[in-house]
Parts: sequence; structure tokens; C-alpha cells
Amino acid sequence: MGDLRDDIQRVTGVRPAVSTDRVPEADEVVLIGTIGKSPLIDGLVRSGKLNVAGIAGKWETSLQQVVDKPMRGVDRAFVIAGSDQRGTIFGAYDVSKHAGVSPWYWWDDVPARQSDSLYVKPGRHTQGTPAVKYRGFFINDENPALGRWARNYFGEGKAPGHPGGFTKELYAKVFETMLRLKANYLWPAVWGRAFAEDDPENHATASEYGVVMGTSHEAPMMRGIEEWNRHARNGTDPYGGNGEWSFRRNRAAIEAYWREGIRRMVREGFEGLVTLGMRGNGDTSLPDGDAIDLMQDIINTQRRIIEEETGKPASETPQVWTLYKEVQRYWDRGLRAPDDVTVIFADDNWGNMRKMPDRGTPPRPGGYGLYYHYDYVGGGRNYKWVDTTQLANTWEQLNQSYQYGIRNLWVVNVGDMKNQEMPLQFFLDYAWNPSKYPLHSLHAWEKEFAADNFGSRNAGEIADLLNDFGNLQALRKPELTNRRITVDGGKDISTDPSAVVYDDKQTPFYLNQHREMDTITHRWRQLGARADQLRRRIPGPDQDAFYQLVYYQVKATSLVYEIRHAEFSSILYAAQGRASTNDYADLAERRFDELKAMNDHYNNRLAGGKWKDFQTQPVLGYGDVERYGPNAPWQQPELNHEALPDEIFPPVKRLDVPDGADMGVGIDG
Repeated sequence: MGDLRDDIQRVTGVRPAVSTDRVPEADEVVLIGTIGKSPLIDGLVRSGKLNVAGIAGKWETSLQQVVDKPMRGVDRAFVIAGSDQRGTIFGAYDVSKHAGVSPWYWWDDVPARQSDSLYVKPGRHTQGTPAVKYRGFFINDENPALGRWARNYFGEGKAPGHPGGFTKELYAKVFETMLRLKANYLWPAVWGRAFAEDDPENHATASEYGVVMGTSHEAPMMRGIEEWNRHARNGTDPYGGNGEWSFRRNRAAIEAYWREGIRRMVREGFEGLVTLGMRGNGDTSLPDGDAIDLMQDIINTQRRIIEEETGKPASETPQVWTLYKEVQRYWDRGLRAPDDVTVIFADDNWGNMRKMPDRGTPPRPGGYGLYYHYDYVGGGRNYKWVDTTQLANTWEQLNQSYQYGIRNLWVVNVGDMKNQEMPLQFFLDYAWNPSKYPLHSLHAWEKEFAADNFGSRNAGEIADLLNDFGNLQALRKPELTNRRITVDGGKDISTDPSAVVYDDKQTPFYLNQHREMDTITHRWRQLGARADQLRRRIPGPDQDAFYQLVYYQVKATSLVYEIRHAEFSSILYAAQGRASTNDYADLAERRFDELKAMNDHYNNRLAGGKWKDFQTQPVLGYGDVERYGPNAPWQQPELNHEALPDEIFPPVKRLDVPDGADMGVGIDG
């Protein structure tokens, strides 16, 4: 109720009074409550003044309706009634959105759309029941951006010796935004962070907001892997074991560790989905091998612990098993989780689902889920700087998954969350109601997204810009613009992985074949110019939001392509002895300075300095083995787990240009 009150004030300038468990003395009121929990709502139902047919007993469903003469002394009431806690919350936030408050009002500084009056149409209004039961995201790969910014803005974590932990203040902002987007499920941050330890009130805050907590594919039994890493070292662990993350060699300690995770969930009473299975420490395969009987033993042991700690059959505690990377092999070789467990299929880390359920098998009570990526860290290379999603491809993958019966849980890796706003909102909108968004409606959805955040005047142009941006990003991730991938014709690619050759000192777009590099850079330069023109027309109050949601990612990516074009031209022309070599080197460095200036604005002046140190993610310096070691071909530029300042790699070339001139011939081909 407090957020709805604040939202009405943001829109109208009027701050309504809030009363709890009593009717305020006013002719017209707003009543918010949960069916079966609120005496006021239940009284309206009993009196026949509020019809909750089709709402009561449903999952996360709300009703919004104006009721005349609802009770003595009140002429009219705008009633927001939910079937459960989240149904009520979603109903209230839906009113906020229609009133003119963007879900991104805080994370992207979107001003509320101002209005002197707000009106409600007659009749019963409902968002319906969500098509996918659990809908959420994974905050991951959150260093440097979110990690540096959050410590500046919210302060240090509360776990001794771990100042980079995220506290309840940060998660409260995450949870609020989740609910405004109709999400209900979170995998919390994991890069050196432990949700339960970094702030002892984190789980209670999730319960207050009604958010369902989970843990990622590598973190079973309601415990983040960092909880193990912090306390198991030097050949010991807190459970009397040898410190190894090994079920075969340290079984008793691992079981005790898992048991405490379930015991904590029961003790603190938060709503959670328990991850089953086991992977290696650090997002790798198990050190114990991949025998089916081992994984079956692990899952059986985990379910026994769940039963012992909850005092209920394991089937009464929601559980998931995520078939990520090597874990899918168990499924392919015939291992099946119990039918009450939700089996989560994963994409290939690049937005393409690897597997679908067999339509010929009987329905499973636990159903199926999907794990998708808008952000990724790993081979062949990280992509985590800005949005690189093509919505049409995402729509196709989500639609196919839904048609194949993947309907119990959807979760997407969004990295820092910020920078992935549009694709995340689409993911969650589609999960709520896939039938509302056929393929031909995608551009209309983009236009609605733009209008919700910037008003209708420029919505069409913003939608066109973002659509073209996504289509161009689909050609190549920005992080991969200095990698050429070829095949060694002398080797058999079907049997020899070394047949694929990676060159991190070359552009994937050829400078001397059909003007590939010229063409793609021209397209990006045009897109950046459109962003510049549009920015000049955006009203002053919307400038900060436009910079974050639209301008930065479009303009900065266009600069990346201009840098790469000039950089690789200087390298090629130096080898050819061209006099223009230095001009291109100078141009690359000027464009790099422009990119750094954009980052500086983001980090120090945007929204009054609110986002200090957020935009510190390297994008150009991948592949420099001499600078930061053998992981350089795939990992971001970093030393000692701290991201390095960006650089142009490979470096530009320069020549000592002679006084005289010679003629040379360069032939495309």
C-alpha cells in the first residue's frame, strides 16, 4: 500500500493517507486486501457486493473493481483484491503502471507521467492468472558494474571479511522491481556473495515482499556456493571434513552443509524452491565424475534430508533440477528426477534452447522449466556489457518452449539486471501471458515499452531505434569484435576441436572482402546518429532515463564499431605501408576517448552521480594474454578478480611516414 500511495503522489502530487485494518473516514476510498485474509474484502464478498468468481483460489490473480456503497459512510470504493499475497501486490502495482509509474522509475530514473486526475473505468478488471507459475531472473556476473556501484550506494555487506556483499537495501529495490514486472522468483548474486550471510535480514526481506527464493544450478539445497567457499579452506570445513566440494570424498560434511540449508529455510519460514543435484565448484563439472549412480545417490540423499528437516514428504517441498551444461548428459543417458521435481532445460548460453521435453511422455506434477541467458561468462567469450538481445529470436525460443509444455518455471540470467531492462520486461510479460504477444505484435510491444517510459510522442522512433539496435547486435556481440573464427581445412572439424581457429587480433568483418567492415560500421554509425538526433528532442526531465534505457547502449556500441574499423584499418594499412595509417590510429583513439567520456558521464554526472562506478565493464580489451593471463581469450580483462580499465586491443599501429610518396595497389578478395 505504501508504494501505491507513493506512486499516486508521483503522478498527481497528492499524497493519500493510508489506514490499516479500518475504513478511513472518506466518501471515496481505495481498498486493498487478499481474499480470505482481509476482513474488509471478505465482508464485501459475503454481502454480494464483490464477485470474486474466477479469482478466489487462483495463483497470483487480482481483481480491480469500483464498488458502490461498499459499507456505511463510504459512497464508492476502488477495490484491489488478490487471490493470494502476490496477487494483491500485482494488482496494486498494475494500477501504478497504468497511472503512469514505470517499473523502472528507480533503476533508470524514469519520471512518472504527470496527471491532475486519475480515473477507473467501470466493470471488473483482472490481469488474469499467469501462464508460467514461477517467473524470475538470476543476478550473476555482477562484477565490476553492480558490485562496485552497490558498495558505493548501499554500503558494505554485513558478513565479516566480505564487504562486497549485497544487503537488504539493495535487494529491497530488486524485489520491488520484480513485483512491478510481475516476477516472483530470484536466484541472488553469486560472484563472491552469499545471500544469507551478506545480510542476515535478506531472507526476511524476501518474505516481506512475497518473493520466492532459489539458488542457481551450481548451488544445491538453499545454500549459495560462496557459503561453502568462505568457510572450507586449508583442508578443513566447519563440518569436520576435508574441505573438498566432493560427495565421494567428503560426503558427511557435504550432507551436513546441505542439511543446514534446509533447516534454515524451515527456521526462517521463507518461500523457496530447492535446487537438487550437484556440480563442481565454480560452474564446472563434478570432480567425482559423471556416473549416473552417483547423481542418483546425490538426489536421493538430498530428498531424504528435505524430508527429515521439514517433517513432510519430499514432494510437498518444491524442488528443481537444472540440466545446465554437462548436467544434461544425465538426462540424455536416462536419469530422471522424481515426478514432483521441476526439470529445468537450459539454452546453449547464447539464446538457443538445447532440448525440449518429449511430448509423448505423461505429464509430470513438477512440470518443466527453462533457464535462459541475456548475459554470459564463459567460453568462447563473456558478453555482459549492454543488451545484445534480438527480441524476435527470444520470442521464437520462448514460444517454442511454451508449446512444448515448459510452463512451470522460467528464469533468465540478466547479469547486473540494469542494462537488460527491455529484454527482461519482455521475458516476464511473455511468461505471464504468451497468447497476448504473437510474433507480429513484437514491434507494438516495443512501442508500448517506449511509451511507458517516455510518453507517446517519441515512442515510435524509440521503438524503431531499439528494434534496429537488437537486429544489429544479433550479428556479433560487441565483446567479439576483435575475434576472427576460421576453420583449418586440413583438420576434421567433426573429430578435432583444434580445427576451429580463434584469432583475437583480427576483426570478424573483413576490411578487404566485399567491404564487410565498411558496411557494418556504416550501419552502426547511422544508428548512433539517429540516437543523437532523438536525444536532442527528448524533454529535459526524461534525459537521464533516455541515456540509460536507450542512448548509452546504442551510441556506445556504435563507437565500438567505429573504434574497431579505425583500429584494424591502422593495422592493415601499416602492413601495406599506407600513409593514412596514422590517421586511422588517431581516429581510433579519438573514438575511444568519446567512449570513455560517455562512461565518465554515466559514472559521475548521470542522475546527479547516482550511478557512480556502474559503467566500468570492459568491452574492447578481451584477448590480451600478456596483460592478464591465459584466460584472456574468454574472460574479461581482470587481475585478482578486479576488472581492469578498458583498452584498445590489439593496439593500433603507426608509421614514420617518409617525405616521398610511392604507389601501392591493394586488391580486395
